[in-house]
Amino acid sequence: MATTRDSWGSRWAVIMAMAGTAVGLGNFLRFPAKAAANGGGAFMIPYLVSLLLLGLPLMWIEWTLGRYGGGFEHGTAPGIFHSVARKNRFIKYFGVIGIFGPLIIFIYYTFIESWTLAYSFFALTGRFAALSDQVSMQSFLHGFQGLERNDFFHSLGWAYLFFLITFLLNIGVLFYGIRAGIARLCQWAMPALFICALILVGRVLTIGAPLAAHPDWNILNGFGFLWNPDFSALKSAKVWLEASGQIFFTLSVGIGVILTYASYLAKGDDVVLSGLSTTSTNELAEVVLGGSIIIPAAFVFFGPLEMQAIAKSGTFNLGFITMPLVLNQLPFSAFFGFCWFFLLFLAGITSAVSLAQPCLAFLEDEFDLNRQKAVAIFTVVAFFLCQPAIFFLGQGVVDELDFWGGTVFLVVFALVETILFAWVFGMEAAWDEIHHGADLRVPRIYKFIIKYITPLFLLVILGLWLWQEWIPIIFMKHVAAEARPYIMGTRIGLAVIFVALAVLVKLAWHRKGRKLEEPA
Repeated sequence: MATTRDSWGSRWAVIMAMAGTAVGLGNFLRFPAKAAANGGGAFMIPYLVSLLLLGLPLMWIEWTLGRYGGGFEHGTAPGIFHSVARKNRFIKYFGVIGIFGPLIIFIYYTFIESWTLAYSFFALTGRFAALSDQVSMQSFLHGFQGLERNDFFHSLGWAYLFFLITFLLNIGVLFYGIRAGIARLCQWAMPALFICALILVGRVLTIGAPLAAHPDWNILNGFGFLWNPDFSALKSAKVWLEASGQIFFTLSVGIGVILTYASYLAKGDDVVLSGLSTTSTNELAEVVLGGSIIIPAAFVFFGPLEMQAIAKSGTFNLGFITMPLVLNQLPFSAFFGFCWFFLLFLAGITSAVSLAQPCLAFLEDEFDLNRQKAVAIFTVVAFFLCQPAIFFLGQGVVDELDFWGGTVFLVVFALVETILFAWVFGMEAAWDEIHHGADLRVPRIYKFIIKYITPLFLLVILGLWLWQEWIPIIFMKHVAAEARPYIMGTRIGLAVIFVALAVLVKLAWHRKGRKLEEPA
């Protein structure tokens, strides 16, 4: 290779970086919204089942495949898949999804990440401190996003300024590479995130007596809403789909990011304990902390019915509308508001840089570019691609990008890598590879789960989606007529990006031939 591959430097750096990619906005915004919208306790049983049958197996699969592919100096899915099935000349093209997915998520995730930085600033400066109802807080958010002009914002200027700041912060971290950039960021950002979360949990737990008119709207019942099981909901396919989708989103499995991060491990690094540590850290952040902030607080101030209605009205409404309203009613609201939104910003930036890394690793590993050139190319391309998400948010572009890049292709990619790992690589060889250098052993039942249950679960999810949603989505039956040109343009753009990445993969393999057939 023309360049030497970077490394993490220590196990602590690996765990913090992996936790950084897993612990994102989904933990503190998406999880509470999905749990509240789907009945709280009714959501948690499918969620925990999905964690055990999808999340953990896919985490170990991706850690193992990534470390294995790194031995061939491949840091992205096309090269890693090729390393596993070298006799199949087409398998690398399935791996294009592992670059395409993170790139598509990055181009809208960065804009959402910038909202959290802006709201951190607004909280400290008291910009929304006087707002006391959902209508005014929603108007504030829509004005900031450029969806409407109102008394709060007259243009998209503030939003675009914070987007530029956020984008440049992400690029600055990426410029310094794996050890000096991403690892260093995560080693201070993750502890800071947990400190902010603990401060907020402590404040929520000490919220005073409930409103006199609603004595049952209290913190204890707020936790009960999340944890009291509703077994009747287990018959709902929708709840199962929502729960399994949340597992994909929260653990960052099925995207391709973990494959890339794991490719920087040494051959003897433990993937069993590291994968388990990453999953545990993420679940601590999501279920224990994320579930202990918004849901109980919203329950106390708005009650279960209105809280569910808010959650169903939009993924971001609990976090950007309800939570500021709750905090505005507490002493030291500016401080707690800053803690909330800065927590979200830290979760966002540690995930955003991980989404960019597969593209950078592809340019470095397959085209022998140094870090600076790879970052320069990525910066120009990503900045250009981010613009539709900013300027056409109100036309459904972000939702469309999220559906394909952050939902459908996650399941498809997870199914491909599971079949490749368990059936092409072979379960016996895969089991040995998982435990190479491991300090503990995966329970043997997971040998059966990885080979049969996980792929079957994924096939069922895809099958249900095709049965219930395929025709309405493809033909845009639920899309307003004025938004259809934007949605169609987004789909054409996605197709062009996918084809361009596939062509780059073909060029890379044509250029390098078979030079990387043996481990480094």
